[in-house]
Amino acid sequence: MAARLLAPFAGASLLALALPAAGQDHSHHPAPPTQHPATPPPAPIPVDPHAGHGMTPTPQPPTASHQGHDASGMDRAAKSPLGPWPMARDASGTSWQPDLSEHGGVHATRGDWSFMGHAQLSLVHDWQNGPRGDDKTFVGGMLMGSARRDFADGSTLNLRAMLSPEPFMGRDGFPLLLAAGETADGVTPLVDRQHPHELVMELSASYARRLTGRDSVFAYIGLPGEPAFGPPAFMHRMSAMDSPEAPITHHWLDSTHIVFGVATLGWVHDGFKLEASSFRGREPDEDRYDIERPELDSWSARASWNPSPEWSLQASYADVTSPEQLEPGEDETRWSASAIHARRFGADGWWSSTLAWGRKTNDHDESKDAWLLETAVSSDDRWTLFARAERIETDELLPGPGGGHGDLYTVSKASVGAVHDWRLAKHLRFGIGALYSLNRVPAALEPAYGGDPDGGMVFVRLKID
Repeated sequence: MAARLLAPFAGASLLALALPAAGQDHSHHPAPPTQHPATPPPAPIPVDPHAGHGMTPTPQPPTASHQGHDASGMDRAAKSPLGPWPMARDASGTSWQPDLSEHGGVHATRGDWSFMGHAQLSLVHDWQNGPRGDDKTFVGGMLMGSARRDFADGSTLNLRAMLSPEPFMGRDGFPLLLAAGETADGVTPLVDRQHPHELVMELSASYARRLTGRDSVFAYIGLPGEPAFGPPAFMHRMSAMDSPEAPITHHWLDSTHIVFGVATLGWVHDGFKLEASSFRGREPDEDRYDIERPELDSWSARASWNPSPEWSLQASYADVTSPEQLEPGEDETRWSASAIHARRFGADGWWSSTLAWGRKTNDHDESKDAWLLETAVSSDDRWTLFARAERIETDELLPGPGGGHGDLYTVSKASVGAVHDWRLAKHLRFGIGALYSLNRVPAALEPAYGGDPDGGMVFVRLKID
């Protein structure tokens, strides 16, 4: 079933990647002065319908202009497929990031359709120290493709697919101290490990209609897809996408980025957006290769505001039905708020930071909070430095009576790393990186963890952008 559903989307991605003659470099520098006024204008540059997803092409300074216009003279290259705002604002699902964020891909056009594809694949060796640590070598990353069509009435249809190699690492994922969530076998919870993501991370379609030059409405559906909750998923945030380490705050902030069944409606006015989703609350099961049955039993709402090109703010709420497979009778409510900042400096430099808070409350009115602060900076297209600090309240690290949740503990993690990239070809980069992490646990957990354990990762990666 998955193969049949993926065929048209994979074809779009492969077409975009396989047609360098039609592909266009998505430059954000101002267009050079026209030397021959009589020369016809250049062909339209197709938009990037999935901005911010792991790629880092030439940056877009605030004053950048964009080449290419459609038949009506509208600057297609500058607009999102969901509305009249810069396409760099689009992140995962229907979430927003600052207008100055990075974005890119390999582009191609065929008739009325624009195609885009990009990929990021990392080979990672991970080690976590202490009595609860482990080590593992695995492949992570994603392959993404999209197809877009703009209509004469100003509406836009956008199709998107995203795949991940992570299921091939095995159902128990990779070692990550203090992380917990989901299961490898349908019986035992994963603790001190990060679960692998699904083979099919997204199959979605969106349709947007512009009402005025400042207003639009849109609809988004996905199987799987991402509802309107939280900041952009961590692998799509500029401040996080260069690190192969998943945040331990994942299940507070963005674990709903893969749900099997979601429908979202949204309205946008300039830099303000309101949207609501109905979605399947249950997190994916331990079979990472299938397409699960959709059931819209949960809902969420999100308000987003980009007050300037440097900032993106959001607050969201979700009522989630039975999110955990091992606790089918337990529902949750979730709150999230975040602020993302991006700035540019020099010819190619950028700096992005995210501050986020999340809260989960179960049926017994027990609440658990999580905080995240992360940042990444790059002075050029070669070196990127990144860091993250997190703090969570969790009752999943030690089992309670009968094997359920145990006592509540406050734990924290900090990590710092760097990656160096070399451009091998116009749309291909190779990088080598490493990170070091330190975990802090309370005295009651020190016997189990051997004090405050540390860990690290080394990795190589390929980017097609």
